[in-house]
Amino acid sequence: MTQDWNSLLHRLRDGADNLGDAQAEAKAAAEGTVVALLPDLGLLRASGPEAADFLHRLLTNDIENLPPEGLRRAALCTPKGRMLTDFLCWREGEDYLLQSGADLLPGMLKKLSMYILRSKVTLRDVSAERPLIGLSGPDATALLAELGVTPPPTMGRVDVRGGSLLALDAQRFLLALPAAEAETAWQALAQRARPVGPAAWRWLEIAAGVPRICLSTQEAFVPQMANFDAVGGISFKKGCYPGQEIVARTHYLGKVKRRMFHARIDGEALPPGTGVFAAETGDQACGMVVSLAPAPTGGHELLAVIQISCAEAGDIRLGSPEGPRAVLLPLPYAMD
Repeated sequence: MTQDWNSLLHRLRDGADNLGDAQAEAKAAAEGTVVALLPDLGLLRASGPEAADFLHRLLTNDIENLPPEGLRRAALCTPKGRMLTDFLCWREGEDYLLQSGADLLPGMLKKLSMYILRSKVTLRDVSAERPLIGLSGPDATALLAELGVTPPPTMGRVDVRGGSLLALDAQRFLLALPAAEAETAWQALAQRARPVGPAAWRWLEIAAGVPRICLSTQEAFVPQMANFDAVGGISFKKGCYPGQEIVARTHYLGKVKRRMFHARIDGEALPPGTGVFAAETGDQACGMVVSLAPAPTGGHELLAVIQISCAEAGDIRLGSPEGPRAVLLPLPYAMD
């Protein structure tokens, strides 16, 4: 079994996004309980007596008042209010863990380190020490109970096996465990849940309407364009952070002309960063693909930031004005 774990981890770290049948894995994620190893996500650890203050001054959400059992989304933005990355943030003792896309982590570690100056904080990439496992489905809570774990409420965390269990919603959980414990947990869960690759987990994120910033979409969106306010990623009561003036002005003046939409297309995958087109804008893109994954019913589902008027008019195309048509689907939350 150890070799199976190591082989799987190596394969997925080399870029594979499924375990053999992407559509079947997406269907399993939609209809049953699945477990996913997620090396496409990574972790930073912030340590030191000033870690909370350091992160609070840089991110879009309230980190100083993040309780030990809490879980929050936050973004790091440019001074112009454009998202450099999205983070999922939680505490372990006096340390803070920040999860984001693995492709962004080296750059984010370097970027955040530039702000340290004399702050008493240390930043480390702990992705290799803490492989992430996703568990989702109607039997997820029961399977965790069999491991002796009582899940926390949505957007909460509990200590487990030297790491954390994070509740993203009522049926979707992340395990951030030390490597040896992660292997043991994976082997136990894979006996009862369908193992899937990162693409199926990405489909679950898309269905939940949660954006994932990547290299090709960095600096493309003000947080509200990516519905980051709707998923609890912004505090409008905290003090300054890079881009705060732009984010606050967008909120209080209501000047959001683009929002993120859920959609489906037939045919081949189009990568994040692909342009979105509409009849009223002709050859000029009216938006951008944020993330995309194989859909349970075939084709692909995606999140895309689109000019609101174009989305309301319909006839949305991807890649070019003659590209595949995108059929809009509902999001699980309301937007202003």
